Amino acid sequence: MASVSITTTTITSSHPLAIDELAHACGVEVEWVVQLVEVGIIESRAPAERPREWQFQGSDLQSALEARRLERDFGIDLDAAALVLDLTHEVRRLKALLRAQGLGREI
Repeated sequence: MASVSITTTTITSSHPLAIDELAHACGVEVEWVVQLVEVGIIESRAPAERPREWQFQGSDLQSALEARRLERDFGIDLDAAALVLDLTHEVRRLKALLRAQGLGREI
């Protein structure tokens, strides 16, 4: 029987992800993560001219994984993924606002 080892990392503001960790978590190359920053899907926590120093939060990992899924499942480029993610987040925000005011129906 094969042995499996699992390592977990907690992502907090005191322990953000480095660019290579984010790339590994998404199963991509570091250059792909740089493209995510360039199109505005995620934001780095260090100067743009030094990608190796960039740090990312859990929400960046979630956005990167969503972008990867859109790219893989629907064949869209990262510019289109940025638009889809932006619109999706806005719809979620507006639905939450409507629910909070008692105006939205359960979805």
